[in-house]
This record gives sequence, structure tokens and C-alpha cells, in this order.
Amino acid sequence: MKAFGFLSFGHYASAGGSGGPDAADMLRDAVDIATGADEIGVNGAYFRVHHFARQSAAPMPLLAAIAARTQRIEVGTGVIDMRYENPLHLAEEAAALDLLSGGRVALGVSRGSPEPALRGWEAFGYTGSTDPRGADIARDKFDLFQRAVRGEGVVDADPRQFGRVGKLRIEPHSAGLAERIWWGAASRETARWAGTAGVNLMSSTLLTEATGDAFADLQAEQIDQFRAAWAAAGHPRTPRVSVSRSIFPLVTDLDRHYFGPRGDDSVDEVGIIDGFRSTFGKTYAAEPDALVEQLKADAAVQSADTLMLTIPSQLGVDLNLHILETFARYVAPALGWEPNFEGPRVPAEV
Repeated sequence: MKAFGFLSFGHYASAGGSGGPDAADMLRDAVDIATGADEIGVNGAYFRVHHFARQSAAPMPLLAAIAARTQRIEVGTGVIDMRYENPLHLAEEAAALDLLSGGRVALGVSRGSPEPALRGWEAFGYTGSTDPRGADIARDKFDLFQRAVRGEGVVDADPRQFGRVGKLRIEPHSAGLAERIWWGAASRETARWAGTAGVNLMSSTLLTEATGDAFADLQAEQIDQFRAAWAAAGHPRTPRVSVSRSIFPLVTDLDRHYFGPRGDDSVDEVGIIDGFRSTFGKTYAAEPDALVEQLKADAAVQSADTLMLTIPSQLGVDLNLHILETFARYVAPALGWEPNFEGPRVPAEV
């Protein structure tokens, strides 16, 4: 494990509701958590993107606010739902954010997760999908997005205006951003596609497969197949791979009160999501020494270079920074991690 960050779903309560932050609180808390994490030496601050739900959405303003308040931490998503995006507009925004942040953007994108809206992307104006899950338009949009962030020409110049001919690229362009785009994959097939396409792998918080094998072992096999497809395609650089886990070091009575029961006899779970029989990973909650041994035995954590800790953001800034700090102090060093006091790792270092 070379790097670790946090992955926030950005949950918030309904207007006038109780027991949690409202949307404004959630956004301000996210900035404060990321700022504190940067001071600790955490490598990344990543946010889920959901639509028509009381969770994080429209990530660019939030990531820009975090980038303005921090120095080293990578800012990104896990994942942006491409069904809802204009790929060229997204490429413009991502490049501008990357330039403002000094090259600290790492965007996870994919088809997106199941959502409360019925074909919600059509309400955003994106029609034409023949797939009930919209995967076809997500892949097509991603291809155009990748071409744009690589700086390829994507539209014909108008010679009547400036006398130019040929193709124009999206501006601004941020060199290197294309190497920091990830595809969120929930299956081995999608992971192989990502490897062939030459995009980093963000292995999902669940796998749309259930073979009876442990989640970590299924995920490790997915990573192996991704890397084999990458090598077969002949891509020159070393790809990055991330996995997500719910991990809570138990070092105080408050930790044990909140998270101790989650770790008691926690096991992988199997259920149906989006029509697929799927495997969900277990929660890790234990004393630090026990966590180290458990994570060393997790084949996918050991295979990936980046670990994302899913955090209970709705419980506030102090508790979430406590989780990150105790993991950074008592667990992560034993897994090979060093504090991030120099900025994001480049692909050649992972």
C-alpha cells in the first residue's frame, strides 16, 4: 500500500430533519475533513457522486474549494456518473481544476451506481440509451472525455472566423491529467476493459459477482485481470489501482461505542443490486494490531497501491479526522505507507 485516502458519500439529512447535517453543513465539513487530512499526510480526498439523493453531487465546486485550502492532498471522485455528464464540459472543468490545484486531480468515473431516479440521466437531457442501465451512453461519453483530456482535437475549426483549419482541442489543457483518470469497475469484465482502454482501475465497493469466494479474493483476481489486460495492450506507464474498505481502528471507548459492533463477526455479504447477485465486503473494526494482521491477509489491499477508507462523514469533522489519524498513526505504516508531505505520487512511483 503506497497511498491511502478517504472516500466520502457525503450523506446529509433532509431539510428540517434531525440527526445529521444539512447539505451546507456536509459541504463545509467535507472541506474541513480534507484540510485536516492534508495536515496529517493523508494522500487523497475522494467523493462519491449521486444524483436525486441527499448525498454528494456536482463535485467540481467542492473539489475546487478543497484544492484552494490544501497543499498536497489529491482531490478526486469515486465515481462521477458519466451518464449525467457532457464529456467536453467535464473535460474543461477537470483541466481547469487540475491547473488550479497544481496537478492534484484524480477523477474516478464510470457508468455510475443504482440510483433512486428512473433513467434520471434523461432528465438531464441525455437520451438515446438502449440499455436500461445506460451503460452504452456512459462508455461512448467516456471515450470522448478521454480524447479531450489527452488534448486531441475534437471539433473542426471554422476557417471563416480565424482562417484556421483542422481540429481544435478543449481548452484549457492540463498535461498529465489523462494519467490520473480512473474507471470504477464492479466486475472482472469491466476491469479487463479498463486495462485494455489504458485507464486506472478504481475497484468498486462491491462486486457484481458471487462465486462463494471471499470479496477480497474476488477483488484481487479482478486486479490481476486488469493488469494482464493492461500489459497485453502495451500501455507504457504503470497503472494505478485503488480499493475501498470500511476500516475503524478501535483505540478509545468512543471508537468501541460507535464501531466495535460493526467489527464483531463481520463477514462478506451477498445480495442483489441492480439486478446482479453481488458480493459486499466486510467491515474491519478492531484494535490496531489486529487490523494490521487482517489487512495483511486481505489479498486486494495488498495488491492495490491505493486504499480508500469509506468514512461516516455525517458524524462530523472531529470524529472523521480521528479515524484518519489513528489509521495513519497505528495501522498504515505497518502496511508500507509513509505520510504524504510531498504531494501526490506519480504513476511511476506506485
